[in-house]
Amino acid sequence: MTEIEIQSERVDDIPLLIGQQQQMGLAEIIDETITPHGGRQGLSVGQTVLVWLSFILSEADHRLSYVEPWVARHQATLKRLVDPLLQAADFTDDRLGDVLRYLSDDEAWRAIEQRLGQRLVRVYRLALGQVRLDSTSVSLYHEAEGKTLISYGHSKDHRPDLAQVKVMLGSLDPMGLPLVTQVVAGSSADDPLYIPAVDEVRAVVGQRGLLYLGDSKMEALATRAHLVAGQDYYLLPLSVKGSQADLLAELVEAALSDEQPLIDVYDETAENEAPRLLARGYETSRRQSATVAGHNLTWAERLLVIYSPSLAKRAQHGLESRLQRAEQRLTALTPPPGRGQRQYDDPEALQTAAEAILSQQRVRGLLTLRYERQATPRYIRPYKDRPARTTQTVRYQLHLQRNEAALAQQNRTLGWRLYALNLPAAQFSLAQAVRAYRGAPAIERNFSRLKGRPLGLSPVHLRREDHLVGLIRLLSLALRLLTLTEFVARRALETAPAGLAGLYPGNPTQQTRRPTTERLLAAFKDITLSFVHLPDQTIVHITPLTPLQGRILSLLGLSTAIYTDLAANSLSIPP
Repeated sequence: MTEIEIQSERVDDIPLLIGQQQQMGLAEIIDETITPHGGRQGLSVGQTVLVWLSFILSEADHRLSYVEPWVARHQATLKRLVDPLLQAADFTDDRLGDVLRYLSDDEAWRAIEQRLGQRLVRVYRLALGQVRLDSTSVSLYHEAEGKTLISYGHSKDHRPDLAQVKVMLGSLDPMGLPLVTQVVAGSSADDPLYIPAVDEVRAVVGQRGLLYLGDSKMEALATRAHLVAGQDYYLLPLSVKGSQADLLAELVEAALSDEQPLIDVYDETAENEAPRLLARGYETSRRQSATVAGHNLTWAERLLVIYSPSLAKRAQHGLESRLQRAEQRLTALTPPPGRGQRQYDDPEALQTAAEAILSQQRVRGLLTLRYERQATPRYIRPYKDRPARTTQTVRYQLHLQRNEAALAQQNRTLGWRLYALNLPAAQFSLAQAVRAYRGAPAIERNFSRLKGRPLGLSPVHLRREDHLVGLIRLLSLALRLLTLTEFVARRALETAPAGLAGLYPGNPTQQTRRPTTERLLAAFKDITLSFVHLPDQTIVHITPLTPLQGRILSLLGLSTAIYTDLAANSLSIPP
């Protein structure tokens, strides 16, 4: 009787992920940059990163201790794709910790980012025009004492009770491809992060004349002057505070009183729909001057006065919510007298509590408060040698009503923002500026990917700060892979005769020209590599690719051979 032994392992999206990284040249760039210690054997650092990133994106998990068993379960596939000598022992916690330590070296990391960015721009023919800068905070369940990077600061995760680190990204707009990644202390202010990020982007792209976009934290005059001095451009919203609030009010009044004609900007990307109004506005200009490296610099700055209907709607909803919260909390300060109900007998204490609520909810001037003194007679019965008497119990009642005139004025100006831009109007119109700035959700989506699924940076289980820095940088490489895969597929679909169908469970005929990388990877489920061991040979078989899987590989510029070659040699015997 012939004995037959069958072995199988899941392949799924692993060949696609490794094929994409090989096109990017990631492993080669890392190996050219990082020289490991002399005693290191086995896989190179670059090959280790290549497999590790495949694990992270395939499993949506970055934990070090889970990589070695995953490699053991996919060892035959990985040997054929990466290195025949690959072993699961190449991915122990200690060896992965060494990789994180190598990536935490600032000089080596800058070299990797520069070489990788330049290669991606060249190989994928990426247009260099706009760069978006933004930062996020990553909350950690770590003690901050004795740490350099892990510290307390303004939390963008709304967790001020947790220590954090801060991550700054400089990304190619509008696709969102990260070019530079900076990891700084969680207590760092955002303002000083922009100039170093600009300098690193310049080192990567080797080109000036780019438009840098950022939020209002990028508005520091020193940052704008640094960009101008380097022959670059900026587009950013100005914060609404101090003299800038007065300037915005003045410019908005000119628009509302019809002194200034407004330009309407419509959404040009909507397919088979009526054009949607994005914004309307006008522009003016002013002169700016600053000193950079001891030299006086003067330039013309355009001021864009922009009204956004969607921003106005959100602002009105937010204002109404704050008003309701303020009214509820103010009313609760002076409840009807009763057991357990605190009563204010000091008008100054009540006024202080009320003003704190107005400030916290940002509705000062929108609610009118009136304080009423109430005195209630109180009869006290005689007791022993004390005669009966009547006293007064004094409490203060708070009455409030909305200041309708102030509310009407505030609602009239909601949705207006002031933007600063130094790119000449002949090169970049007001409409182009509006459409360019609205690309901000791309980088916000990448922050969501970095901190949530599929990269899952939070929660962080590492304690060493150099390992933490290395992990964030490693995940930024995964973010590049996600972004680039999505961009390449969408670019190919722009000129394709039909969209991509079959990505949506329950609706196999639905087509899209804007697939996400996550959906593309999910389409490669249930691909299995099988080994049928006979006495005199081993037959290797792989699940045939579906037409959808074949088309995805074609869109990405990958050959189906990355899958079929896994079973090309019927006499190959797995380890």
